[in-house]
Amino acid sequence: MSQTIQYITDEAGQRGGVLLDLDTYERLRAKEEDPDLLINLDREELIALAESTLSPETQSQLSDLLAQNAENKISEVDRVQLDQLLTRVDHLDILKTRAHYTLHHLSHAKNAQ
Repeated sequence: MSQTIQYITDEAGQRGGVLLDLDTYERLRAKEEDPDLLINLDREELIALAESTLSPETQSQLSDLLAQNAENKISEVDRVQLDQLLTRVDHLDILKTRAHYTLHHLSHAKNAQ
């Protein structure tokens, strides 16, 4: 997002208004209409987020804990850790989905122009 912002000031130098470039204005307006859009990220950042994964160490740990859980050989401490990791995966999936959604929205907005 380019976020070219210019302020309108009075004689005393106090800000009284703001001018935004059209791209910034459209993104802010879209965010107002749809709070799931990630408006503060540029296209490359959105792609990186949409394609992100757990680190190899975390993925390995998650796989081990899931295997232990499937065999009913998981300790209470490990079960808490598994729950925390699954919550982290859920949050990452939500962010990835929002990034994909925002990219889709941006491509449709660009095609509409």
